[in-house]
Amino acid sequence: MTTALPLTTSPPKALLADSTWSDALVKLDNSLVAIVGFLGILLVVFYVAGRATGRLSRPVAIGVFLGPAVLLLIIGLVAPLIRTIYLSFYNDDSSRFLGGGNYGWALTAGSIHQVLLNTLLWLLVAPLAATGLGLVLALLVERMKRQAIYKSLIFMPMAVSLVGASIIWKFVYEAKDPSQPQIGLLSQLAISLGWSHPPNWMLSHPLNNFLLMAVMVWVQTGFAMVVLSAAIKAIPDEVTEAARLDGARGLQLFWFVTVPMIRTTLVVVLTTVMITTLKAFDIVRTMTGGNFGTQVLANEMYSQSFVQFNVGRGSALAVILFLAVLPLVAYNIVQLRKERETR
Repeated sequence: MTTALPLTTSPPKALLADSTWSDALVKLDNSLVAIVGFLGILLVVFYVAGRATGRLSRPVAIGVFLGPAVLLLIIGLVAPLIRTIYLSFYNDDSSRFLGGGNYGWALTAGSIHQVLLNTLLWLLVAPLAATGLGLVLALLVERMKRQAIYKSLIFMPMAVSLVGASIIWKFVYEAKDPSQPQIGLLSQLAISLGWSHPPNWMLSHPLNNFLLMAVMVWVQTGFAMVVLSAAIKAIPDEVTEAARLDGARGLQLFWFVTVPMIRTTLVVVLTTVMITTLKAFDIVRTMTGGNFGTQVLANEMYSQSFVQFNVGRGSALAVILFLAVLPLVAYNIVQLRKERETR
């Protein structure tokens, strides 16, 4: 004798649709309440600031304009920084104090040596390539008509997120068996040039590191070109004409006149790209996940914290990354101040 199995019934589609709409309306109502509440608080604050007179007017005005910014800075930057430093001295679940154990692991573990080496390689190659290529393009575009069109096309990758750029280049590096139709532009180009068996680009170490850097260079070159092009345009015509009268031509004019005149801007662009490169996470995470010898410090920090759930080690790597970026930011600020003083 067979027993009938209980039938499972799914809720009607109309009921699911009503539930979805009700959830959406609740979320919309909550968003509107939050927006109205925020605007109400602003109106109250500005009303109080407008009514303040005498000695209180200046302190109230300073508090109104600086208070929200300082509050958001504390909540979004200072407090997380202090908490990250605190967690970096504890074990994976923050239940036991380790002192400098996590930092010792980060600086001595054999698995991290390759990560630090890759990060250093990124820091040396990508900023120099992006800045140098941007400088060359800035010089070339200055000699062309309709400069705005060419500059817009070169700058366009800056409008693409690093994740979007990584997906684009992931298709470029796609590799298939040579007997099959290729969708990867690089593999198809290699086959067309006579390379019968091109490798799987993302698996070829250390070539894959440089291919990942090419994505960063592609994105940052437009930024370097636009800034350096503006700096070149700011060079006084009298300086260039005097150099030409002295016999400077071509490479001499570029090396002994143009580069010294834009040196400060060149350094600022280089350090800015270095800061972006040092924090490179999106490209590695999207294209290789840090596998095949492509792991960098920022992605290792994410992996330790959210994949292996070792908050202590992840926090220690975050602090190391912060300390590495800090001198570059400070140097960038100093150079910007020097540039303003010369102007």
